[in-house]
Amino acid sequence: MAEHAILIVEDDSTVRELLKYRLGKHYEVFTATNGEEALQEIDDRIPDLIISDIMMPKMDGFALQSALQADKNTRVIPFIFLTARADEPARQEGARTGVDDYITKPFDMEQLLSRVERLLERVEMFQTQLDAEIGRDFSNRLLPDNVPSVEGYEFYFHSEAHEQGGGDLFDWSETDEGTYFLTIGDVMGKGLRAKFYAYSFLSYVRGTLHTLLQESSSPAAVMEHINDMLLEDEVLEDTFASFLLMHWDPAAHTVTYANAGHCRPVLLTENGPEIVEHSDLILGLEADASFSDATLSLAPNTALVAYTDGLMELPTTNGNMLGEDGVLEATATAYGSANPIDTLHETALEHSSEDSFQDDLLVVWLQRAK
Repeated sequence: MAEHAILIVEDDSTVRELLKYRLGKHYEVFTATNGEEALQEIDDRIPDLIISDIMMPKMDGFALQSALQADKNTRVIPFIFLTARADEPARQEGARTGVDDYITKPFDMEQLLSRVERLLERVEMFQTQLDAEIGRDFSNRLLPDNVPSVEGYEFYFHSEAHEQGGGDLFDWSETDEGTYFLTIGDVMGKGLRAKFYAYSFLSYVRGTLHTLLQESSSPAAVMEHINDMLLEDEVLEDTFASFLLMHWDPAAHTVTYANAGHCRPVLLTENGPEIVEHSDLILGLEADASFSDATLSLAPNTALVAYTDGLMELPTTNGNMLGEDGVLEATATAYGSANPIDTLHETALEHSSEDSFQDDLLVVWLQRAK
């Protein structure tokens, strides 16, 4: 199916069919014989561009353009007048009503095709910039402005979006007892849709944490509530998310966590790196799924590294992905460096022909001092 749809509004059947034939080679084309018919067609489907005559029965092109301008849902549709009226008043009227181009008959078909292509490219460029701006706004809302500051610990955090990004999220909250909940997740999907669901998802997680902390500090209990929400909520149904929820107790030097199918963290000690293996089912797949807690002890100089799949799925020069083995190697190299996340990135990219990550990347590095 063609990527763009064009509405031709023309009462002359010969011109209408000629335009439909030539434009139909590149775009999906539908037609109307006057302004009234065009508005009915637009009610059913909003086109990506309109080419309209001016002089038509029932409703002329000026009236059609004015009606579209009056509606917030249609005022930005690119609009070309294709008309026999070459007089200056008609051109000025077209400019006043906000048309994007004014072509007089007889016309050169190749010139018309070129202008249509340029207009659609311009709209796509504008849409891409708008999506990127909205995506950055969502990304900022999915990430904290700062990280916990606890004596005896170093806390590093890094996030970078690839293009419009996806549904990576990170958040933290401090309890009255001086412990912390660290939330790392990835809502499946790409672009603004994933970011919207991630934002909704994170809002629910925050609310659930606030409510459940009155009863329990178990990450697994929170997971069960979130899983039920994903399966029951009408907006978030068919949404899946990998999720790592950690309860960090700096005084006890422990991290209790539940992992719903998220990338498995790495535990780094002076004896080397190891994958923290415990993991349960991804969220949103199965009703009444059960989740369990596991507890890690953070001995002096131990680091716990959590990340999203943008790190593990980095394409490597041998045609594979970095994988857990590559993550283990990169974290081991970064362990002990002044800025471990920068070193981790540099080491990972040394295995790739790319000079940057090809997906959203989020890394949390929590390390107890010696």
